[in-house]
Amino acid sequence: MIPAAAYPINVFWSDEDEAWVADVPDLDYCSATGDTPHAAVSEVEVAMEAWLEAARSSGRPIPAPSVRAVHA
Repeated sequence: MIPAAAYPINVFWSDEDEAWVADVPDLDYCSATGDTPHAAVSEVEVAMEAWLEAARSSGRPIPAPSVRAVHA
């Protein structure tokens, strides 16, 4: 089972939304917004867990993370 923490998160400011956006490119349509970068990441971590649980429950394939963490 792949943990949510294994997936890369992109964080950027959106003028359109007037908020920080945290996006998980490996998980279709998995993103969240927040007033700060930290808040956006916290929200997307919840969304990632929900995305992965829904995929597991429905038998949908779960993509491998596109980036692997490097451990020293």
